[in-house]
Amino acid sequence: MARILSGIQPSGRLHLGNLIGALANWVKLQDKYESFFMIADLHALTTGYMNTKQMKENIFQLAVDMVSSGLDPEKCTIFVQSDVPEHCELNLIFSMITPLAWLERVPTYKSKIDELKDVDLGTYGFLGYPVLQAADILIYKADVVPVGQDQLPHIELTREIARRFNNLYGEVFPEPKELMTEVPVMPGLDGRKMSKSYGNTIAISDPPDVIEKKVNSMVTDPARVRKSDPGHPEVCTVFAYHKIYSGGEIESIGNACRQAAIGCIECKKGLASKLVASLKDIYKKRLELEADRSIIEKMLAVGKEKASVIAKQTLLDAKKTMGLI
Repeated sequence: MARILSGIQPSGRLHLGNLIGALANWVKLQDKYESFFMIADLHALTTGYMNTKQMKENIFQLAVDMVSSGLDPEKCTIFVQSDVPEHCELNLIFSMITPLAWLERVPTYKSKIDELKDVDLGTYGFLGYPVLQAADILIYKADVVPVGQDQLPHIELTREIARRFNNLYGEVFPEPKELMTEVPVMPGLDGRKMSKSYGNTIAISDPPDVIEKKVNSMVTDPARVRKSDPGHPEVCTVFAYHKIYSGGEIESIGNACRQAAIGCIECKKGLASKLVASLKDIYKKRLELEADRSIIEKMLAVGKEKASVIAKQTLLDAKKTMGLI
């Protein structure tokens, strides 16, 4: 069975964008691949190094979100990145052979700096995070990596690093292939990209009353001042959510908006109801897991052991090939 590796940073509560864009896809993939899903706490340090006090709790809450969303520890391996130190050692080895020019051309390097202007990202760790990402993937000799369009340059860089190592020292690392994932557009409450850094998210851990309150705050068609004004659903954040959560009703909702047969308040009420219903099972599972933290702690301990067995052997192979041992 082919192996996949993917990860997500514990930088706060997961939101609907994470659920639709990653977790829902992982749940499907765990039945098709030998799956390793990583809580990427070291990656979270690349932009959040100044505030680490909540890291331990964030890791726990992320693990809760992952399991509540449908990941099954019997089908996949869920582990914390820093629990497997071989990631760091392979990252160091790769950093010795990776040209700076390769890192400086990664598109997300400059875009992240522009996006997070209030964070000093002029650090070695931030510039080199694609190398750590390559180490994460290659330490498990992953065959496939599920990614969105914006991550393709990272997978190509991973292949280049694997190729360079193999050419310098000998064949150790396979070149992973990307598995493209189609991600529906999930705007934030304010219409911008949903992001914790923008504070415009709906967390999958939000209780029903909070979800309703957040939906009520969503921006709508700015040209629609009164209920009697015809709406333009294609520019409305609420309608973008309806496209994902309202299924066969979407055409009638759009027409009702255009014909002013439904007002924004009523439209938001219907959306909130659908969101609460879609998250009901996740919310219930979260409460169970939070009530007994030992379930998650045991799961991560097992995940650490399973991941470590593979990581240790890969690092040993690499060091032997290099002549270090």
